[in-house]
Amino acid sequence: MQQTKRIKNPKKQRKMMFNAPAHIRHKLMAAPLSSELVASRSTKTIPVRKGDTVRIQRGDNKGFEGKVSQVDLKKYRIFLEGLTREKVDGTNIFISVHPSKVQIRNLNLDDKWRKNILERKKAVEKPAKEEKAKAKPAKKVQKPQEKVKEEAMPEVAKEETTAEKIAEVVGETEVEEKASAKKTVAKKTAAKKEEAPLKEEKVFNKKTAAKKTATAKEAPAKETAAKKAAKPHAKSKTSEEGGQ
Repeated sequence: MQQTKRIKNPKKQRKMMFNAPAHIRHKLMAAPLSSELVASRSTKTIPVRKGDTVRIQRGDNKGFEGKVSQVDLKKYRIFLEGLTREKVDGTNIFISVHPSKVQIRNLNLDDKWRKNILERKKAVEKPAKEEKAKAKPAKKVQKPQEKVKEEAMPEVAKEETTAEKIAEVVGETEVEEKASAKKTVAKKTAAKKEEAPLKEEKVFNKKTAAKKTATAKEAPAKETAAKKAAKPHAKSKTSEEGGQ
């Protein structure tokens, strides 16, 4: 199917409207329905036909209601019974009204094809509405009793509830602070217990090192003393040998 572009030139729009074929002219003669007909027929607009009861919504004859006596597809106008004006020569003529300026109050359903059109539109629009209703998420509706209770609650009670909430929050914070303080104390004591054996090992190692250094210093002194004690004994032996 060939796609047609939207025409924005007013000259071309008017030319298309006045040179339109009959089936398009019939669609352009559509008028809105009343709220009662929209609810019962599930249709917002429908082309005006002879025998429909309409009410004029705009213009000099606003509020006039009557039956459609003639539909002029060539000039896009409708004529109502009783809506006339008198000419200078005394003759009465009908006043033409554009279908967009009227509202259909009652439909003429003598034509079976028009009935079928209304039924088809009703069948098409119902499933679309049901799908939209299903697609929308269900909103939580607050019960009227709950609203009344909230309104009936005095300000003092509200203040008490807020004070209780604040007290609960303060109590929870104090408990958390105490628990955190206990945890820190336990951690410190565990660290001290772990450090105590390390300190003892260090002290022991220092003592052993000091003892080793002291023994190392005392060993050469003892050796020198032993040598001095052994030397005079050797001299005495030589002297005795010489005397003999």
